[in-house]
Amino acid sequence: MGTVATLPHGIETPDANWKLPSRGIVGMVCLIVAESAIFIIFVVAYIFYIGKSLSGPTPHEVLELPIVSTICLLSSSITVHLAGHSLHRDQRRLCSLWLAATVLLGAIFLASTGLEWYKLIYQYGLTVRTNLFGTTFYSLVGLHASHVIVGLFMLSLTLLFSLQGKLTINHSERLEVISLYWHFVDAVWVVVFTVVYLLGR
Repeated sequence: MGTVATLPHGIETPDANWKLPSRGIVGMVCLIVAESAIFIIFVVAYIFYIGKSLSGPTPHEVLELPIVSTICLLSSSITVHLAGHSLHRDQRRLCSLWLAATVLLGAIFLASTGLEWYKLIYQYGLTVRTNLFGTTFYSLVGLHASHVIVGLFMLSLTLLFSLQGKLTINHSERLEVISLYWHFVDAVWVVVFTVVYLLGR
């Protein structure tokens, strides 16, 4: 007669505590992968056309390193992480504070981008149609700026709900999904900054 093996009481099987990953996080990861492919195409195009413009202005003549705005954007990754961490610990007021800081830092970056474009267009006459540099520059930086706008919209709504007391610990996972998107936007900027303002100049 066969015997049945049993585990000692208190010892769980390896997958006893395993659970399906969040659909929101999985969906955001899939979106990030798709968006990464689009950014790769734009980055490769920018690199390919570096130095091939037949007329000016050139990147070296008109581009300045956006140090302050870059620091603001990268710092916002820290603040949004702290916001999520605070909400997970049910510290709602602290979460609101960190969310407000994230929105402010993101807004400063977006405003700096707008001022840069204003200067390039009206002071140096660089538009999308000026040369290859203008076309690729506005396409790549504009693509990133559009993602910043989307991220700021989502973060602003989250901040609004938080200030109204409608953001609770039960929404921690949703804030984590938004945070993933914002971290992606920041990571992409590191690539754009390196390609456009360091290698491209």
